Amino acid sequence: MVKALNYKPNDRIKAKLTINDFEKGGSGGGPSECSGKYYDDSIPVVALSTRWYSKGRRCFKNINIYANNGMSTQAMVVDECDTSRGCKNNIVDASEAVWKKLGISKKDPQWGLMDIFWSD
Repeated sequence: MVKALNYKPNDRIKAKLTINDFEKGGSGGGPSECSGKYYDDSIPVVALSTRWYSKGRRCFKNINIYANNGMSTQAMVVDECDTSRGCKNNIVDASEAVWKKLGISKKDPQWGLMDIFWSD
């Protein structure tokens, strides 16, 4: 776990962090848009809302995620959270590994939905 340093909100995009299961048979549905593969929940990966996914331009790039508890982590973009299929336009949909790296446990009331900032 890494503490967020030199916090500058103007450099970061406000979003909602949600949780997704990127494993085969998980809540994420089909394989990732970027690779056509599934990912284990222990791997820090995310799906971005359609506008941020930017037609795949962020595929396989790491983004920085900053939690409201002062913790931060990086995760690789592997999928689109498709707004035409009900995903809101301000979502970073993350694997369980991302939540754990941010120090959020399953018992925490924020587990599954939390305000964050993120950057490239």
